Amino acid sequence: MSKGHELVEPKRADVSYETEEPVRYEVVDHVAWITMNRPSFNNAQNGQMTYALDDAFNRAVQDDDVRAIVLAGEGKHFSAGHDIGTPGRDLHHEFEKRLMVAPHTNKPAAELLYTREQEQYLGMCRRWRDVPKPTIAMVQGACIAGGLMLAWVCDLIVASEDAFFQDPVVPLMGIPGVEYFAHAYELPPRIAKEFLLLGERMPAARAAQFGMVNKVVPREELREATATWAAKLAASPRLGNWLTKQAVNHVEELRGKRAAMDAVFHMHHFAHAQNDLVTGDSIGGVSGKSAAAANKSS
Repeated sequence: MSKGHELVEPKRADVSYETEEPVRYEVVDHVAWITMNRPSFNNAQNGQMTYALDDAFNRAVQDDDVRAIVLAGEGKHFSAGHDIGTPGRDLHHEFEKRLMVAPHTNKPAAELLYTREQEQYLGMCRRWRDVPKPTIAMVQGACIAGGLMLAWVCDLIVASEDAFFQDPVVPLMGIPGVEYFAHAYELPPRIAKEFLLLGERMPAARAAQFGMVNKVVPREELREATATWAAKLAASPRLGNWLTKQAVNHVEELRGKRAAMDAVFHMHHFAHAQNDLVTGDSIGGVSGKSAAAANKSS
């Protein structure tokens, strides 16, 4: 919190996890199904879930019997984004680092978030994007803010007709989009500006028009459609799949994707620091409840 212009570390809160299994993992016919499992909180992503996702992706990569990966969300929604208001919000909990990033919980003020999000948001998403096996995001219902990052790291996105995509952090918090800033690569620049500046929901059908979504199907056909594509990927040559992923990802890097994300990550954290100075809260006093209410009205 802030006292005038002096930033101090926010007060620590007790964490109460509603589940010991925030991510489920199963392999069916050479396909690893990684399922976010916090349906009572619309699969809001806390640290517990992030590291469980990393464990699941790594497990799928290390298993030679797995030839393709599906990322899904249990319940009504794929993911409501980053956890900003559940009892399991664990901003001040330290997990074993995976990417040689320093501990964050002993850092003051803006340094705490900057350190944490280098790994848990930007770093983890880049790590998952580059796994050597083809990935499909199976999206239903809401895919909001941090949920976008989870879908965007996947090679293909299959969505239900009732799915929608949204990044409302500009109007809500004055922050230029989520940390894995792929907006202007997933969407044409003017549409990306609309998506960010207005923060409105984009239905799956419209997202498909811009190539952000590969396929849209009725909700009752979502798993079958995803499984059909996953089976095709699993039957394709393993090395060919990996090389193809590298080829397309390399083209994105030549277009400046990584450099753009690095630049916007710093803008993102400048906005967090401004919020802290002005309001005493890095996300401008927005709660999970107020964010949900604002999103429903958009």
